[in-house]
Amino acid sequence: MFNPKYEITHSLLENIKRIYSLTQSLNQRRFPHTVLVELQMDAEAVSSFASTSIEGNPLPLTDVKRILKNKPKNIRDSEREVLNYNEALKEINGKLAKGAIPVTQTLILQIHKQVINKLLPAFQSGRLRADPVFVNDPRTRTTIYWPPDVKNVPVLINDLISFVEANKSNMDPLILAGLFHKQMVVIHPFMDGNGRTTRLLTKILLANMGLNTFNLFSFENYYNQNVTRYFQMVGVQGDYYEIGKEIDYSPWLEYFTGGIIDELLRVEKILPRVSENPKDELKPYHQQILDFIRDKGYITDRDYAGIVRRARQTRRLDFNRLIELELIQREGKGKNTYYKMKEK
Repeated sequence: MFNPKYEITHSLLENIKRIYSLTQSLNQRRFPHTVLVELQMDAEAVSSFASTSIEGNPLPLTDVKRILKNKPKNIRDSEREVLNYNEALKEINGKLAKGAIPVTQTLILQIHKQVINKLLPAFQSGRLRADPVFVNDPRTRTTIYWPPDVKNVPVLINDLISFVEANKSNMDPLILAGLFHKQMVVIHPFMDGNGRTTRLLTKILLANMGLNTFNLFSFENYYNQNVTRYFQMVGVQGDYYEIGKEIDYSPWLEYFTGGIIDELLRVEKILPRVSENPKDELKPYHQQILDFIRDKGYITDRDYAGIVRRARQTRRLDFNRLIELELIQREGKGKNTYYKMKEK
């Protein structure tokens, strides 16, 4: 059974208090729906950029946003990584909006299959690894960590899931999510995609436990600012069978919660610049337009007519309203007119 060693240090306790204070402050305030939509879209783009960049993806944020907007058909692996992560994240945010998502082995495998889609052979996609893996220091190219043997991976994953389930009511959610995050990296259950899968699962855990501001920001962004530091904190060195029971999770928990504070403060700086205006509120049919564009990349009047029962002139007013709010822009002319997200 997973029984992690950690201490609730003064620094960790102060971090937790501050996170709850910041989160409560943000959740108590009301903002225009248009603002929240834009923030979530931006957070999803930044998360997709940061989480893949941590693993060595060379695409800059500007290229990532362009790819997510246009969704090109002929793509390289670096572009596929970004699209895979973004699609998985959007699906997760959509499900979380309806309620908590139970963390199960099925969920873990499903998310891995999404983030690694067409990047690994089918027999390794969405499946626990069947071969040994090693973790190398990217600078010296020497092996610094030997993860658990293949035969022990399923048991360790089930132990971790059971630990989360047993402690979700009696352990601080930030500590529980942090322990889960590091232990997933320690187990290293997949041939590739361990980090991306773990970071998405951590988002789910945080949201499940009531920290519902988390779809508005990207804690991966903090890790990406100093990738070397992140790997030092989340990783371990040595042979799992020699060090596994002696791992001290305390330094990681301090770092993990510190990163959440850093990102919450960034979001807090953005939000006060926006004043609430009832005119900015979106109606359900406006949201349908934005959702369609996010999925397809653009929308035509014919597309819109197929999903709502609104007169042609009314549909035109709906598009114009979103243009006024600078959420979308019109492209083309006449029968070739279409609408896409406003370029910033």
